[in-house]
Amino acid sequence: MSIEISKITASIGARVSGVDISQPLDEETYDALREALNTHKALVFDDVNLDDETQQAFVRHFGDVTAAHPTVSSVAGVPNVLPVDSERGRAANHWHTDVTFVLNPPQATSLRSITIPPYGGETLIASSAAAYRGLPETLRQFADTLWAEHTNDYDYAVPDEEIDDEQATQRAQFTSIKYRTVHPVVRVHPLTGERGLFIGGFAQRIVGLSPGESRKILDLLQAYVTRPENVLRHRWSENQLVVFDNRITQHYAIDNYDGLPRRLHRVTVAGDVPVGVEGKESYSIEGDASHYTSVAAPVATPAAA
Repeated sequence: MSIEISKITASIGARVSGVDISQPLDEETYDALREALNTHKALVFDDVNLDDETQQAFVRHFGDVTAAHPTVSSVAGVPNVLPVDSERGRAANHWHTDVTFVLNPPQATSLRSITIPPYGGETLIASSAAAYRGLPETLRQFADTLWAEHTNDYDYAVPDEEIDDEQATQRAQFTSIKYRTVHPVVRVHPLTGERGLFIGGFAQRIVGLSPGESRKILDLLQAYVTRPENVLRHRWSENQLVVFDNRITQHYAIDNYDGLPRRLHRVTVAGDVPVGVEGKESYSIEGDASHYTSVAAPVATPAAA
């Protein structure tokens, strides 16, 4: 096969053609896709011929797959596939990196289009590496020293007074196991050595600072992540698969489709424990995620970019 990689934006995203990802990959093809993911952070595959089984098979080329989610139920009978469904609410309608409240969040996320609304429903994907590079030097040095507590036990969707019974049930399921984990604000990518801002919606407090002080600093850093030049705005079509590097991106599902049906299926790849610029690893405060994910074997980290 002759793989073609076409950039979508200067900072993030590439479209991949010339490979049938419904079939097993040889080592050369896998290496090309891994290199493309390292470089472009997000890959778009059009006209894929995948179902839940073959989506998982493709994703396993990158490592062990996780369970669907630490607390949220999977597609019926398919324990490693999470339905990202408009009928379950729009909890992903905020900037986040998947499952950062556990000790070793997924290294990569795949999303496959099942049902697409006639308009809206895009997914935004941002490069946290580009965000880090865009920081002023003084702020970059400051961010290198920070650690943040990530948790699933907070309201990131809507205020309490706007929650109906169904939403309350979904929230209770999401927090049925409470997780608190401390990660470096600047994470060093284990394969490329790049530094990226490892924050997003689950990062709620900077270690050593008050909630109010933490929020100001996190908002300041987050503003660099979501600069338009750092963001890929992906408009879904039928039979697409998007894979993004969860270690160095954030994403946001836009709620702009008037409640019409929208469904994606998500499969994620088990990740390693994040490492900061000084070589220290993340640590868990509360919550056991061993039922959800294995820990990927550590990789010798290249010199930080």
